[in-house]
Amino acid sequence: MPSFDLIVIGGGTNGLAAAHRLQKSGRKVLVLDSATTPGGTAVASEFAPGYRSPGLAHVANMIDPRVASGMALDRHGLAFVAENLASTAVSATGDHLVLEGAAGAVLKGTISEADRKAWAELRRQLLAFAGGLQPFKAMTPPRLSRGADNPMLTLARHALGIRMMGKADFREFLRMILINVYDVLNDELEDPRLKGLLAFDATLGSWLGPRSPNTLIQLLNRYAGEASGQRAALALPKGGMGAVAAAMLRAAEAAGVNVRSQARVEGIILEDGRAKGVRLAGGEEIRAGCIVSAIGPKQTFLDLVGPRQLDTGFVNQIRNLKSRGAAAKLHLALTGTPDFRGADLRTRLVIAPSEAAVELAYNPVKYGEVPAHPVMEIILPSAHEPGFAPAGGHVLSAIVQYAPYAPKAGKDAARAEMLENTLSVLETHAPGIRGLVAHAELLMPYDIEARYGLAGGNWHHGELSVEQMLFLRPVAGMAQYQTPVEGLWLASAGAHPGGGISGAPGWNAAERIIKGGAA
Repeated sequence: MPSFDLIVIGGGTNGLAAAHRLQKSGRKVLVLDSATTPGGTAVASEFAPGYRSPGLAHVANMIDPRVASGMALDRHGLAFVAENLASTAVSATGDHLVLEGAAGAVLKGTISEADRKAWAELRRQLLAFAGGLQPFKAMTPPRLSRGADNPMLTLARHALGIRMMGKADFREFLRMILINVYDVLNDELEDPRLKGLLAFDATLGSWLGPRSPNTLIQLLNRYAGEASGQRAALALPKGGMGAVAAAMLRAAEAAGVNVRSQARVEGIILEDGRAKGVRLAGGEEIRAGCIVSAIGPKQTFLDLVGPRQLDTGFVNQIRNLKSRGAAAKLHLALTGTPDFRGADLRTRLVIAPSEAAVELAYNPVKYGEVPAHPVMEIILPSAHEPGFAPAGGHVLSAIVQYAPYAPKAGKDAARAEMLENTLSVLETHAPGIRGLVAHAELLMPYDIEARYGLAGGNWHHGELSVEQMLFLRPVAGMAQYQTPVEGLWLASAGAHPGGGISGAPGWNAAERIIKGGAA
């Protein structure tokens, strides 16, 4: 007889959220994680003696409120050193623009009164649109087939919520929802610093430039997220993003979930077409009535199940799943305090001089090249709390865009060029910073793939684009977490509602499994 009702493959935040919810439903759950410390991309690491990175992700803005409440993360140690983190649009001249409050409720700095008023109205509208989309994150997406058991009443209620936002806003919602953010910004605003920051936020982590279609919905998806109990806010967990994963791990284990680390799954056992267990590296087999994969769909089906066990058409869908990563992660060990021309180091620093600068940074990556002037988001966790760097030192953590996954110049040459260009941009905005660098770690998309198992180096286990969202995620016909393999479910960021340190896909998948009576 199986020792467990369910096995969850992958101990990242989605795997832990799913495991906790399933264990609380009365099932016996085992989580298997290949790493030494469960938590996936949120786990911190020492990248230089005495210097600790905050993890691949470094800002909280997507934690699902059901996960935070259901797992009682605050009681398991999750706290924040910064809530409603401000964003600074860093200027090379020192004329910075600061956006305070959720989604930039207050602008501080020299900016025209016309732009202040225009941004207040545009922000109100964007938050209204995001509010209409937010409830869809917490539901099982519909499936386009007969007898699909779609939640029609829930869908109708959410759709009515969008319709009730007002005639003018609803008309604008229909007009703007699928257009590019570049045109929206230029229609409404003049200040290049503000437009640059918003264009960067709309394309962060995507294979899209501001002029690419459907980029506005990426910004709305960001504003539909939540941190420290407030929608559209940014927050820094105490101890870094690894603290989110650590609190989830403690919550799962307190609920009775059995978690095994350094347990790499190398295959899913199928019998008569049904998932019956897993096989670990080394040959150990563990049986269960239900298997939940909290890793990417490509790894799940192409590596663990294997193409021979699947329909050819489905295999082609998975192989063609777009999973291009274009963001690099930079960690700098600094021996002193950098000066970004007077900018507050306890804010989120964004170097994106204009919406055009973001687009120009995107253009080279389409051809496997490195941008001369990359744009970036910077956090200095050591400015908020000790423990990240030795006394007097700092850790700089940056998400740098855009970086090619398959560079024409070769991986080592592209990494070196990307680092040099990034340091050059940093030196322009923080003179003297090069002299403070004791060590630099730059993870290109191919490095991220190798270290974290993210296909293509894409942080979302598959691009979060319109054609791969909601009932089309990860592919058409597999939107409700149940896979074509009986007894196998998908609970990773490759499923709805997608990426970010949220736990939402795992929680949604668990709810679907419970509703269906699996295991």
